Amino acid sequence: MTETIDRKRVKAAFHRQAEDYDSHALVQKRVVGHVLKEVQREAGEPQLVLDVGAGTGRLLAGLHRIYPKLRAVGADLAFGMCLTARANFKDCGRVQLVTADAESLPFADGVFDLVTSTSTYQWLTSLELAFKEAWRVLAPGGLFCFALFGQRTLFELKDSYRLALNNASQQGEDRTHRFFAATDVAAALECAGFSHCRADAELELEYHADVSALLRSLKRIGAGNAAPVAPRGLAGRRVMLEMMDVYRSKYANADGIPATYEVVYGAGRKQHKEVSALIC
Repeated sequence: MTETIDRKRVKAAFHRQAEDYDSHALVQKRVVGHVLKEVQREAGEPQLVLDVGAGTGRLLAGLHRIYPKLRAVGADLAFGMCLTARANFKDCGRVQLVTADAESLPFADGVFDLVTSTSTYQWLTSLELAFKEAWRVLAPGGLFCFALFGQRTLFELKDSYRLALNNASQQGEDRTHRFFAATDVAAALECAGFSHCRADAELELEYHADVSALLRSLKRIGAGNAAPVAPRGLAGRRVMLEMMDVYRSKYANADGIPATYEVVYGAGRKQHKEVSALIC
């Protein structure tokens, strides 16, 4: 289970970084490519799609290239992201953008035949409510296809921070972000009512010149929430400097400072009512 997440902080961070997001979100770009392949393999010919946490619209653009006649809606909590995405689709009348919360989608039941999402759900305190919303807005037989960052994401950073806290005798102050395990994702899908559920994890690795460069990169994509939050004052600064030293000594190699991302790719179907009745 994750700790309580400050949704206002998440919203503000992604709002501020909307214009710079695509130039720094390299792992997220690869994740979008993977999800597009999953959609092509499993979704058939979708007519109306919802992308939850659409960001700058990268996944929507890929879907539109594959399915030129597709009508799509992108929803994002951060208004800045919606503005950037709207600018990217200003000449395309088949894509609409709305500012909306994944846990309370402003759409009627059974509207979409495909719901997608990438790099979004890890910023929620729990998955159940958002997954139930995805199930609710899907038409019977519709596909839910998504990716989120799993529990081994940034494990080098979190491990280094905990060691630094221990060295400073501040063991009780670990405030690093806690990501979901693949088993959590699978359980949430089943709890939401999906069938044919799957949740598979893959690792992505990127390198940075130093720990400071990694922290700057996280901030530039609005994901500073995933980094340790240092207490104010000299003691907090000492912990952060200690964390950087631990990170370098324990994980640095000839390629630089590694940062691991565990990507959980998930999918589920909303069964037709008659099938659900037979199973129940």
